[in-house]
Amino acid sequence: MIYYIKQDWLSFGNNFTILDEFKEPAFLVEREPFAWGSRFSFKSDTGKELAYIKQESMMFPTYSITKDGVMFATIKKEFNWFKQTFTLDVPGPNDYEIDGSFWLFDFVFRRQGEEVARVSKEHFSIPQHFGVAVKKDEDVVSILATCIVIDRVLKDSSG
Repeated sequence: MIYYIKQDWLSFGNNFTILDEFKEPAFLVEREPFAWGSRFSFKSDTGKELAYIKQESMMFPTYSITKDGVMFATIKKEFNWFKQTFTLDVPGPNDYEIDGSFWLFDFVFRRQGEEVARVSKEHFSIPQHFGVAVKKDEDVVSILATCIVIDRVLKDSSG
């Protein structure tokens, strides 16, 4: 399934609309204003909260994803002298490793060495839009939430 993430222009980069492959609204992501650190509510197109994203550390980019009031996963930017990587740490041995060209917004999610999602701006001329192709049976909400976090981390580090 392919999703299209677009930043809402009027929200100054704080809110996102995620469209499905038919370009219909699938999810909404709203940033909490005036909160310490970045906090986002990840909602269905009907407004039901599916996940809550919270920045845990400002010094070392770390975010948590909470589902139904329980911390479900942690997103971390890994420090490496030679390249940037991120990890989506989920329960059990099924963590996602994310690498690629983050500045070009062209990167992949791998789980146990297999590519399960690809993120790209390749087909978009609008700066705040990108596509995410997710394999069937993957955790779409966690993958899309991680894309929002990576976008936020990159913007915070470029400022």
